[in-house]
Amino acid sequence: MRQAGRYLPEYRELRARTGDFLTTCLTPEVAAEITLQPIRRFAFDAAILFSDILVLPHALGQSVRFEEGRGPVLGALTRAADIDDLAVRGLVDRLAPVYETVRRLRTDLPAQTTLVGFAGAPWTVASYMIEGGSSKDFATAKAWAYQDPVSFQRLIDLLVDTTAEYLIGQVEAGAEALQLFDSWAGVWPEPALRRWCLDPARTIRARVRAAHPDVPMIVFPRGVGVLYETFAEECGAEGLSLDTTVPLSWARDRVQTKVAVQGNLDPIALLAGGDAQRAETARILDTLAAKPFIFNLGHGILPQTPPEHVRTLVDQVRAWRAPA
Repeated sequence: MRQAGRYLPEYRELRARTGDFLTTCLTPEVAAEITLQPIRRFAFDAAILFSDILVLPHALGQSVRFEEGRGPVLGALTRAADIDDLAVRGLVDRLAPVYETVRRLRTDLPAQTTLVGFAGAPWTVASYMIEGGSSKDFATAKAWAYQDPVSFQRLIDLLVDTTAEYLIGQVEAGAEALQLFDSWAGVWPEPALRRWCLDPARTIRARVRAAHPDVPMIVFPRGVGVLYETFAEECGAEGLSLDTTVPLSWARDRVQTKVAVQGNLDPIALLAGGDAQRAETARILDTLAAKPFIFNLGHGILPQTPPEHVRTLVDQVRAWRAPA
């Protein structure tokens, strides 16, 4: 899903000079350079903006930092009144570095390379805002939603509004397609999944379409299983990203008939390389590539992945032809 970064030596060399991760995301010349690095190596069909989903909470005034070996650490929201302290006014100005990165990329990318902007989906972003970072069970955030759905809805609504605004701003700066990442959608049972994940995605998609009807959106509701089909029918996106666990034939017959699909090579297979990588890549291509399809991973690339494995993957995908 994420092209740029940790597996490339040039990325690690640059990051060693740029300080903390959030500053890297919000320094346009650096973020643009990191976005361009994998394009120079592999000439992918699309470049995805180098940033992070937690840029938005940071812009809303929440404390966000990234610690080596721990990941994101946020000043957690602990009560409904904390939502009122989030600073919506002036959001565009605080997100200006991201928009400047997009403008630079639109100038510097090859004309044939699509620029993809992105944001985190409201539930996934809210989970970090409430948990104060990553979580194994999302117990604090889920308990809030169950115990006080009114205030939790207020937070989700705020994130719907600001995420739509953020994505529209990326398009106006030069993004040609968008992706909405709901990495933790799969932790909910169906009724809550609809309320906290599907409905917000549908609303964001509708708002972006109203402003920019020709810009496609891909939604990634990771871990939702058979409800991928429901997302295909109801969320309004032109594409869905498939996580690694989604059965290919089922996706072909139940999802790909409704929307384009993106996915879904296991990042560990790419890390392992060799015959396993080639076999898995061929299986995905032979099942999905004859219909609207974007080859990608089923989740983020691992930092220890050898770049030569990525080169092998790219060459195999480009050489693929439909079986006679």
